[in-house]
Amino acid sequence: MTIKAGVIGWPVAHSLSPVLHGYWLKQYGIDGAYEKIAAAPRDFAAAIARLRQEGYAGVNVTVPHKEAAFALAGSNDAVAQSAGATNLLVFHDGAVAGRNTDAYGLMASLKSEIGTLDGKTVVLLGAGGAARGALLSLDQLGASVIHLLARDRARAGALAAALSPHMKTKVLPGTLADWNAVARAAALIVNSTSAGMGDNAPLGLDLSALPPGAAVCDIVYHPLETALLRDAKARGHRTIDGLGMLMHQAVPSFEAFFGTRPEVTPGLRAALVRELENRG
Repeated sequence: MTIKAGVIGWPVAHSLSPVLHGYWLKQYGIDGAYEKIAAAPRDFAAAIARLRQEGYAGVNVTVPHKEAAFALAGSNDAVAQSAGATNLLVFHDGAVAGRNTDAYGLMASLKSEIGTLDGKTVVLLGAGGAARGALLSLDQLGASVIHLLARDRARAGALAAALSPHMKTKVLPGTLADWNAVARAAALIVNSTSAGMGDNAPLGLDLSALPPGAAVCDIVYHPLETALLRDAKARGHRTIDGLGMLMHQAVPSFEAFFGTRPEVTPGLRAALVRELENRG
């Protein structure tokens, strides 16, 4: 019997997840199907109920439903509880289990590119939903200090206060006006905002403040090379795009749905890059 799963969001047409999971389904010879499921916020709970009734194994959850998924789940794993957001719902034995794989995805992507962050300073840009998982990822990698910079200092402070009890790393909130002061000691910069995504304007930071050995990561993958990464690359910094996070966060989801733990490979990345290029 075909195992059914999907990704639910609003909008969801842009999602690469069907290509990603489809690649693995073919690679491992699994009788499965993975689809895009569009649901407006007001219809989210009803859509989940329908999918459960239709025998789906579960769904990945993307914007703007991650907090609603957290509230709807009968149980949430420790990472989801710390982040206050759920991006994976698994349906099993009449129950709905929530998980957060975003933090794992970024952690695994960064670890594969630059290793651990033991004793190092990181600057995290943004204090929205994506920043929650990013903070937990950087904590898991052993960062000693995270400067959390947002346009609104109060929002950065609130996020730091909410997550600090769950972390070993010291989180220091600030605004983008603090960039020059904190960037000089940074080993890694992570952009968790939507700046530079699609037609969104970039942050326009002056990267000359960074030390030469600093790496720059952008969780955005459309475009694959954002203005931030292009500028960083031109200055000789190591760059990490958002495709790594996307691939790695899907690993535990695929395993939960289809019973096989897949591998992130160059072939998978090439398939996703081709899809992005075809979309223009």
